[in-house]
Amino acid sequence: MTKANESPTLDPVAVRSDAGEARWWMGCLAVIKATAEETGGQMTVVEITEHPGAEAPLHVHRREDEAFWVLEGDLTFEVNGTKIEAGPGDYLFGPRDIPHRYTVGDQGCRMLFIFTPGGFEDLIRKLSEPAAERTLPPRSDADELDLERIRKVAADCGAELLG
Repeated sequence: MTKANESPTLDPVAVRSDAGEARWWMGCLAVIKATAEETGGQMTVVEITEHPGAEAPLHVHRREDEAFWVLEGDLTFEVNGTKIEAGPGDYLFGPRDIPHRYTVGDQGCRMLFIFTPGGFEDLIRKLSEPAAERTLPPRSDADELDLERIRKVAADCGAELLG
């Protein structure tokens, strides 16, 4: 039992490297490693694998802060108009209400997205499909993004596409 100012006791969670909910999301492989439900609303952690040259559009989060931890490959981040080159082991923090985007380098990349508080997995699930396998989704010119749908879902989830 918890008192008024205490957080509920959570169950420990362990997610193996080959586990987590795998989704094909906006051209990348997104593996949801920790959800708001599992962390008492504290965070969402998603492992992202991107194709070489992939770009995240300029956007802003209104509900959560977003951190990036680069595991493999390299990218160029733009946060509030400042460009930052990042590679394996680098960490970046993007506070809520600050516009940001990134462009993946020639080798592709793998990174962690860490959202606080949790809940961003809802947006990922609404804009993705279960991954047929734990690989990058096939690239196809036929895979046009429905920007109006993305804008609406993002707005419903506290995010905004700016570009």
